[in-house]
Amino acid sequence: MTDTPAPRAVTHRRVLKIALPIVLSNATVPILGAVDTGVVGQLGQAAPIGAVGIGAVILTAVYWIFGFLRMGTTGFVSQAEGAGDRAEIAALLTRVLIIAGLAGFALILLQQPIFAAGFALSPASTEVEALARDYMSIRIWSAPAPIALYGITGWLLAQERTRGVLVIQIIMNGTNILLDLWFVLGLGWGVQGVALATLISEVFGLCVGLWLCRAAFRVPAWRDWPRVLDRVRLRQMALVNSDILIRSSLLQAIFMGFLFVSARFGDVALAANQVLLQFLNITAYALDGFAFTAETIVGQALGARSAPILRRGAVLTSAWAVGASVLLACVFAVGGGTIIDIMTTAPEVRIAAREFLPWMVAAPLLGVAAWMLDGIFIGATRSQDMRNMMIVSFVIYVVCVVALVPPYQNHGLWLAFNIAFVARGVTLGLRYPALERSAA
Repeated sequence: MTDTPAPRAVTHRRVLKIALPIVLSNATVPILGAVDTGVVGQLGQAAPIGAVGIGAVILTAVYWIFGFLRMGTTGFVSQAEGAGDRAEIAALLTRVLIIAGLAGFALILLQQPIFAAGFALSPASTEVEALARDYMSIRIWSAPAPIALYGITGWLLAQERTRGVLVIQIIMNGTNILLDLWFVLGLGWGVQGVALATLISEVFGLCVGLWLCRAAFRVPAWRDWPRVLDRVRLRQMALVNSDILIRSSLLQAIFMGFLFVSARFGDVALAANQVLLQFLNITAYALDGFAFTAETIVGQALGARSAPILRRGAVLTSAWAVGASVLLACVFAVGGGTIIDIMTTAPEVRIAAREFLPWMVAAPLLGVAAWMLDGIFIGATRSQDMRNMMIVSFVIYVVCVVALVPPYQNHGLWLAFNIAFVARGVTLGLRYPALERSAA
């Protein structure tokens, strides 16, 4: 079932055809986060905003530990696509669904120690912690769904089926937004309503994703258990995914540490930083559209053993990402205050968020290299480089927090946060020449 095709040319048209649906689908995720924050923000209090922020960050951090299913799956499937191995593409889908199911049910069983660990790290007020616990205790029951969707997204992305990814996100996040408005503003269920809306939409999104993957279940290899459970393939997958797991854990530690340190400055500063993180989410998901495109093209180029295609894919996708980062910085600089006002009605939170907005204007420009190189290395499954450079970047971030937060408080925290982006880009950039040589 292997028929290696000739490498496809990398053009602006192809890049945009892959990237634009991803940009649009990813943009719905921070929009959802903004709606979550905005809906509870209409209550006129800082505590519910901080509770949804901390609760969502803890769960997202735990789920994204399994983000290797999306990243590793994209790398393996894109390389199988480049090599023309349709049987392995089908078998990979079965593998990731098995892993996602086991991981999700394990999180449900371990929810109490997970919550305890999260709150032990967070010095938030009693009111914020109580509301966050209510939020998390509802959302955790959908854990298998978002983890499985990581794998399904990577599987579709590697085959350039980005419209399918867009369909999943629009349906899932559209459902979530409508339920948010109904449960919170209509029925008055508050933080618990936000959590229930997310739970229902995640399960519904998984159903849509499985339907879009139905063609794989017509290929006998999806249930060819000797192939699916092949020790060599599983070992290779485990090695790559364990490296990505370490990398993702450290990246989430940076984000979690950011909010946890924010909480030390009080509920208002925590709420302001949570509002501004929605800007960062918009940036990340927009640039990820081009990073995901790089994953696909680089992976397929490696599968076809074509160094020139790999190089052109890396350069062309990065050029588009730089343009997008400049546009985002301009939008934040001009319209950031208006966006803040839409997201919260609390006067003290609005004032605080405006004070720290310039850091968010700089973030797209400082972070674009990190986002794009992540995508390039994921597509190449160069997981050891990703792991090692993330360790270096994390150490740099911790040192900056220790050195900058005491004298500069929240400004020092934001500076350390941006330095971490720069460190990731520089360290991975130093390893890119070796990646390109591996394709040749």
